[in-house]
Amino acid sequence: MALKAFLLAAGHGTRLRPLTDTIPKCLLPVRGVPLLQIWLQHCCRFGIDEVLINIHSHADQVQSFLASYSGSSPKVRVVRETKLLGSAGTLLENRSWVDSDKCFCVFYADVLNQADLGAMLRMHRSLEPTATLGVCRVPDPTRCGIVEVSEDGTILKFVEKPMHPSSNLAFAGLLVGTPALLDVIPRKRPVDIGFDVLPLLAGEMLAYSISEYLIDIGTMENYQKAQVTWPGFGGGLSR
Repeated sequence: MALKAFLLAAGHGTRLRPLTDTIPKCLLPVRGVPLLQIWLQHCCRFGIDEVLINIHSHADQVQSFLASYSGSSPKVRVVRETKLLGSAGTLLENRSWVDSDKCFCVFYADVLNQADLGAMLRMHRSLEPTATLGVCRVPDPTRCGIVEVSEDGTILKFVEKPMHPSSNLAFAGLLVGTPALLDVIPRKRPVDIGFDVLPLLAGEMLAYSISEYLIDIGTMENYQKAQVTWPGFGGGLSR
């Protein structure tokens, strides 16, 4: 069965201004390579067959890039949101694309990473939770979705951007989901994965620990750090 992934790329990137005043965040280059191109390469290495990319800010530039991109990549479907639906709203709006699939992936396009997505998917398929979340330790948990995890890896609690974090173990913006995850998305717009959906699934999700390189390019500080630290890809991944 084909493996599909949502690649969420519609954000304005306000914290990266003035760069994002003229360039969509997903096309900002990291060591000379647009972030979206890096993601397409990552998906190709991982064995993803189809990717749905939602776009909004500077949408014409993203479509032009995809039209001219000649590298190896999965089949790409572009969904242009004239009004932002929120991360979970995008999933619900395009539910028919994955409704017959046993599982699918959701990736935040501003997360630059070398995660072994194949191992994450194998764990999910073996244990079959409602969702498997990639997690990692972060220096500032007030800016992230924070999880509390039991000894067997079950996520007992999820809080988005807590004022008083109970840990520094954060959702890394990479997840494997199922139709059961889509069932709990509130019918409102916009609707957010972190604020509105994942807290409802406590006890039904598993945590997959990511030890490889991962950085959220959501701030100028992290974007500049990525230019120095991003090592590129090495070796292969399998699903």
